[in-house]
Amino acid sequence: MENYLSNYNKKIDVTNIKISYNDVGIGKIPILFLHGFPFNKSMWEEQLEFLKDSHRLISIDIRSFGQSLENHLEVSIDLFTNDLIQFMNALGLKKVILCGLSMGGFIALNAVKKHPKRFAALVLCDTQCASDTEEQKAKRMETIQEIEANGISKFTASFLKAVFHEDSLSNKIGLVAKIEADILANSPAVLIGGLKALASRQETCSSLDKIEIPTLIICGREDQVTPLSQSELMHQNIENSILKIIENAGHLSNLEQPEAFNAALLEFLLSEPIISMTNSVKEPNSNLFV
Repeated sequence: MENYLSNYNKKIDVTNIKISYNDVGIGKIPILFLHGFPFNKSMWEEQLEFLKDSHRLISIDIRSFGQSLENHLEVSIDLFTNDLIQFMNALGLKKVILCGLSMGGFIALNAVKKHPKRFAALVLCDTQCASDTEEQKAKRMETIQEIEANGISKFTASFLKAVFHEDSLSNKIGLVAKIEADILANSPAVLIGGLKALASRQETCSSLDKIEIPTLIICGREDQVTPLSQSELMHQNIENSILKIIENAGHLSNLEQPEAFNAALLEFLLSEPIISMTNSVKEPNSNLFV
């Protein structure tokens, strides 16, 4: 076996669909990354590149997004959560450190609530535990109607303004263009399905006090989609959690300020609880080259 794993855009059968994933580096407890809506696994490229020499890192395209196939089922956070567990089973991953941003964070919180023994640690990025208010649900329905009537161009333009810090919009033109392309690569049906999944999700705030694994919470200071106050609420309710605020970042803190984000993530991964846990694992997760 090689001592370095480097599999990009692999596909594996999971619950009647093919999930696309990247799997790089080597390590006893993989870090599994879940992207936000309506992006794909490429949003974690900076983190995979930064950590691949010291950790095993897996990023997946959530059902219907990126290169994971759409099978026209009505999607939900529960379905995405089931896909995650089945994906882990298919790769022989007994436990992972789970990192999710925005919608990925909703899935992560749901997964830890339903399957706590499958996760060694948790990283919640620019996300929240609350469900949509009635007003937020109504706004999502308005967006769905706009997409149905006029396509995804108007949605994409307004979404970009919402997720990026003003400095990024002005000075990180390449990044904004890349994210714009990723959004436009989705079909209207995929965006509509994702919006419905977000609107119908259940709150996980009431279960935060039951999270016993090491938890890092990261949030851009200027996040307007899932404001810092939501991260502060999770920090207050998850015992011994760590909150890191990323300056000059909006909703996409890992992309807007990758150096600061990566530093916060690495510090967490090198903290005593994570190192002790890793050292106690005798064998790496199996099926490294599936």
